Amino acid sequence: MQEYFDTNKKLWDAKTDIHKDSDFYDLENFKKGKTSLKEIELEAIGDVSGKSLLHLQCHFGQDSLSWARMGAKVTGADLSSKSIQLARALNTELGLDVKFVQGNVLELDQHLEGQFDIIFTSYGTIGWLPDLDQWANVINHFLKPGGIFYIVDFHPLLYMFDWDNHELKYPYFNTGAFEEVEEGTYADPNAGIALKEYFWQHSLAETMNALLKKGLQLIDFQEFKESPYDCFPHMEATENGMFIYGKKELQIPHLFSIKVKKP
Repeated sequence: MQEYFDTNKKLWDAKTDIHKDSDFYDLENFKKGKTSLKEIELEAIGDVSGKSLLHLQCHFGQDSLSWARMGAKVTGADLSSKSIQLARALNTELGLDVKFVQGNVLELDQHLEGQFDIIFTSYGTIGWLPDLDQWANVINHFLKPGGIFYIVDFHPLLYMFDWDNHELKYPYFNTGAFEEVEEGTYADPNAGIALKEYFWQHSLAETMNALLKKGLQLIDFQEFKESPYDCFPHMEATENGMFIYGKKELQIPHLFSIKVKKP
């Protein structure tokens, strides 16, 4: 698996240099106080003031820093060294106190100590992981008794599509790694990079059961027919500022969320 992770690290290091200057991430307005968090996760997690929060796969830390602005004691972790380097620089520039850790999320217990009131991950995360059982082990390891884990991510049905050709291309269930070359990025489709990536499909059952098998208790499960991000080809804006792929009347799921609690 190390080849897969090394390849994806190279990809995300390159993406970081592009994303920091993109309109998608709107870094200048973020620095002025704009939150990067969306209403979905803000409503689901609620008041974080005074709570310890671990943000898995944090990219260059905007969500981590946003939670810190709301009063949480935050630690962010990501595979990309470029992302963590930028996150630390932003943390210093903004005068915040977020701890950023570079490392594979599946090996995070080798790089970090302690437990947290909240563990959070969102939007484009588990598709980069081959082993959700180990992912759930890490979550269980770092979660305090009584603590909450929350994930909101793109729905596995959405990941079945070849978005350019409007065709089903990928299986719903996990059949192993897919290898492709990504040109550009979701934040800048015209960016001049073309790099190999490895990704995995994970069904809702696989994701849910990985958490429940650790004894974590399900609090809430949701599916959403729209996305807050215009990050796939041929998405269209809705009346309420969200985005959809495909025909509106089909109402395919775009996101799912899971909230569990450690007894």
